[in-house]
Amino acid sequence: MNSWQNILSNTKRMKIYAITILACLVLSGCANPFEGGKDSISVVLTTGFSKDEVFRIEDISCSLAEVEVYLVNMQNSYQSTLGDGIWETDSSLSENLKSSCLARLAQIKTMVLLAQHNGIMLDESEQKAALNAANEYYESLSEADIKAMDNVTKDTIQNLYEEQALAGKLYKYTIRDINPEVSDDEARTLTVQQILLKTYTVDDSGNRTSMSDSEKKNVYAKMEEIVKALDEGASFESMVETYNEADEGTVSFGKGEVDESLETAAFNLSTDQISDIIETEEGYMLIKCVTTFDKEETELNKIRIAEERRSEAFATEYDEFAKGLTKEINSSLWDSITLCDDPEVTTKNFFDIYNKYFED
Repeated sequence: MNSWQNILSNTKRMKIYAITILACLVLSGCANPFEGGKDSISVVLTTGFSKDEVFRIEDISCSLAEVEVYLVNMQNSYQSTLGDGIWETDSSLSENLKSSCLARLAQIKTMVLLAQHNGIMLDESEQKAALNAANEYYESLSEADIKAMDNVTKDTIQNLYEEQALAGKLYKYTIRDINPEVSDDEARTLTVQQILLKTYTVDDSGNRTSMSDSEKKNVYAKMEEIVKALDEGASFESMVETYNEADEGTVSFGKGEVDESLETAAFNLSTDQISDIIETEEGYMLIKCVTTFDKEETELNKIRIAEERRSEAFATEYDEFAKGLTKEINSSLWDSITLCDDPEVTTKNFFDIYNKYFED
């Protein structure tokens, strides 16, 4: 993984990274009740709401203060990592952040409704944990923080924590009997050294352009020279150090995680065997198998695959429930929401405090 310094050194990469992490905020596998943004909602109301009500799903609503808690904390978290100038790299990033907040809150509210439908409630200890979390977070806020979050109250913070906890409890309840078996072969992860010669160029704006056929032939010829050097006794490690254009020289991956041509070649190698030249979307590659079975990575991959299957099972029930719900958004209020530009507003630990009291 690239360091933050490397990310920040390239504006285009910083923008792409920011968009990626914004997308990851949405609960994996579950449909967004407001899929496609506010303009895609079949019924968009600007009347019939209280003055601070942003949206409503059935009989559960979301206030401006709740949206601001998410928005301010997420904004400050990104700025503390990627710098205050992150929003200047792309005008769409602020709207992406807003949309992510809307999706995340809407999904949690929907999960609360589903929990109620299934008769799931927080017990006394969970309610106490939410209260303690709310006390800790609220005591950390400055006057500027509170004002930026629409004069949020401790009761609102407690309610947000309770709803997050109930959503988590619903998820655990729904997947309680799902224990997917994942075989070693399915989860098998191997490790290879790689030499990549790219067959595309990237301009100063980050736009990628494929090379012409003649340029690709030159790249292929260069790779053939590397193969010849290896045949004459050069070490693969030295060739990686000299010629590799990928970010890393050694990588581990499982099935379905890389280009199909690369996967096919890699999973047919034995330890220390070097592949023929492989053509991928990135360019021409040579790989050397370090290990055909990385036990530690395979066990981690088993966990990942099992969790993906649990998430898919939950998403099936969630999506079926969510599609029949009435959804309404206060369009004028939503459009008026902007990112905070007050440097005195620094709160960013709302989610960290939740995780402290409600460990998964």
